[in-house]
Amino acid sequence: MNQTVKKVVIPVAGLGTRGLPFTKEVPKELLPIIDTPTIHFIAEEVLSAGIEQVIFITSKGKHALEDYFDLSPNLESWLRKRGKEVLADKVRKIGTFCEVISVRQKEPLGLGHAVYCARHIIGQEKFAVCLGDEIFPPWDAINQAKSPLRKLVDAAVELDSSTVGVVEIPISDSPSYGILDLAGKSLGEKPEIVLKTVEKPKPEVAPSPYAIIGRYVFDSILFDALKETQPGVGGEIQLTDAMDKLCAQKKLHGVLLRGCRYDIGNPMFYMRAQIDAALRRPELNQRLRDYMKSL
Repeated sequence: MNQTVKKVVIPVAGLGTRGLPFTKEVPKELLPIIDTPTIHFIAEEVLSAGIEQVIFITSKGKHALEDYFDLSPNLESWLRKRGKEVLADKVRKIGTFCEVISVRQKEPLGLGHAVYCARHIIGQEKFAVCLGDEIFPPWDAINQAKSPLRKLVDAAVELDSSTVGVVEIPISDSPSYGILDLAGKSLGEKPEIVLKTVEKPKPEVAPSPYAIIGRYVFDSILFDALKETQPGVGGEIQLTDAMDKLCAQKKLHGVLLRGCRYDIGNPMFYMRAQIDAALRRPELNQRLRDYMKSL
């Protein structure tokens, strides 16, 4: 039965090793793009998809993420007393963005296990999953028209299927990604049935140039698949192993996502995000251009 999607699971329990030493004490999801943390961009994307409830899968030391989306009456009052109304309104808006629930992942048993931790809150509903180190900023024209998560939600509801977001990559980059084997030879605007996932294949054996990125919408039957999934590499429960069980039932579709995307854990992507964001800020644009020319 088709049903709307009102909940998103965001696993944030990881150690954030790609962001060390910054992430030694600060969650990687709070890495800022100028003055806006990456999790803020994800929250905006979630809201644009019509989702109302955010479920953080957390671990020790991640309370700052919950605090970010909480009301800050003392800070707001301090700003208003000093005439900083625009900034106070911004702080107020963040505190009323969405409903946030936290679930503790007590052991680092993998992405599949992190998603499984949300099963009691999700119940029998369709739900989204967003990974915290992938952002699709709203300044991109394609993503303004329809956010990546909105596209996945619409396809999942229309097809009554689970969906996974993918991007087309150079085949030489396949060892860095999970790659999809699709029923169709190419992936356009129409979603395609996924036959299986292949984790980080060599270019010569990669089944396609379509790579999994951190956006998904799942039917609740995923939890049954996760329950049956045995630990894989590193003793972790892999989400892709459970996804393959959906593939066997022809209940997973790949959806091509276009537009601006940044993997914040990749230093080059992260620097590009900073520069692109600065070029879209009137107070920074010309100063940045002048500085770059001076180099």
